[in-house]
Amino acid sequence: MIPLSTNSTLGAGPAWQITKALGEEPLFEAGDSVKVLVRYPVGHYRVPHFIRGHKGSVEMVITRAAVNNEEEGFGRNAGSKGYYYRVAIPLTELWPDYVGAPQDGLRIEIFETWLERI
Repeated sequence: MIPLSTNSTLGAGPAWQITKALGEEPLFEAGDSVKVLVRYPVGHYRVPHFIRGHKGSVEMVITRAAVNNEEEGFGRNAGSKGYYYRVAIPLTELWPDYVGAPQDGLRIEIFETWLERI
C-alpha cells in the first residue's frame, strides 16, 4: 500500500509539497512594491487611467478571494477568483509637482491582474 502523503509527524519520509491553484493564495502581501500595469482594454474597467504605470506599495490584502468583476461583467470569468489589494500610491508619484505633505497618498483597491511586482 502506498501512503497518500507523509510528513514528520507520521514518521520517516519526505513531506509532500502541494502546489496551490491560481487564486488560492494572494500573489502579494503587505509591504510589497508594485506597479500598476498599463493596459487599455475595450470597455469599462475599474483601474483609473491616471494611476496606470505608477508605483506604490501594498498596504493590505483584501481577504477572501473574489471574482474578477471586470471579467464577470463581460461574461468571461467562469468563476475563477483572485485577490484585491489596497495599494498606497504617493501623490508625488502621480503628480511630480505636488506641493503638499510628502506622506500624502492615494489609497485604492486594485485586483491582482492589474499589478506587477517591482
